[in-house]
Amino acid sequence: MEASKYIFNQESYSVNAGEVTWESPSNIALVKYWGKKENQIPANPSISFTLNNCHTLTTVKYEQAEQLSFEVFVKGKREKSFEPKIEQFFSRIKEYTPFIVNLKLEIHTENTFPHSSGIASSASGLSALALCIVSIEKELDSTMSDAFFKGKASFLARLGSGSACRSVYPELVVWGENTSFENSSDLIASPFSGAHEVFKDFQDTILLVDKGQKVVSSTVGHNLMHNHPFSEQRFAQAHNNLKDLKKALIEGDLKMFTKIVESEALTLHAMMMTSNPYFILMKPNTLKIIEKVWEYRVKHNLNLTITLDAGANVHLLYPKSESEQALALIEGTLIDFCENKGYICDEVGLGSVKV
Repeated sequence: MEASKYIFNQESYSVNAGEVTWESPSNIALVKYWGKKENQIPANPSISFTLNNCHTLTTVKYEQAEQLSFEVFVKGKREKSFEPKIEQFFSRIKEYTPFIVNLKLEIHTENTFPHSSGIASSASGLSALALCIVSIEKELDSTMSDAFFKGKASFLARLGSGSACRSVYPELVVWGENTSFENSSDLIASPFSGAHEVFKDFQDTILLVDKGQKVVSSTVGHNLMHNHPFSEQRFAQAHNNLKDLKKALIEGDLKMFTKIVESEALTLHAMMMTSNPYFILMKPNTLKIIEKVWEYRVKHNLNLTITLDAGANVHLLYPKSESEQALALIEGTLIDFCENKGYICDEVGLGSVKV
């Protein structure tokens, strides 16, 4: 796939003033993307569950102008600290959306979950913004197909935040070229619809161990993979795990699913702890939750699975049929290890929605 297919090349156009709103979810990677090349290309492929309740709602108000200008508002309040990242995003996408250089934008956004705490807020936020931008483009090109629309939104979202390209699509989503999934690409994500029914309504309860901002950003963490002593072995492992996980997803093999997903989570944090400089994002209560889940799972013969993003919070994944037992564990034990007893109940979702 060539990036050039996403270049907007109409010579003559005029943007009418208007506004557009998209709701886009976060996602939780099962096989982790950690490490990237130039132009937001992943060093290894990944696959994720798109979530439902953890999402970003973004409205973009736009009008024609002599040059690009924008302001960002979070829950109605001007938030200048967000603007450098948005400016970087626009500089990366203007080659593909040249019409934005003549727009005045007002960006209103809000999350349903804590920002910068190991839940993928950049994934939901940048995908929502990308979808708004492509909606403006569709006003200029009414012939744009729905498939191209989603593909371009995923392509642009990736240029803002790698994992954001996965949030455009529903349920299980693959990103990164690999031999296990047909039509996989480094440039955009693609949905995987061949999974067993048990994964269609999988639950994800996010245990909020630490709602504060991470001490090391994901961008810094990704860059530390360039000279990491175990990077090549890790990238090969991700390809192998993706292949094995695809089989588990198709067959509904929950035991294999757990084995691979938990290994991926711990490997992600092992890469952080063995980089130079090294760092630890897990907290003592992160480990306590993991130990309690493993103990409970064995005792009751359940399929509870833990995974982690780049942060201290624990995602507890489980089939909907085991919700009663999982919530009993959470309410009876795990909330004691959460900040202010906080947790979010989520589940596999249907992807981004225009509002």
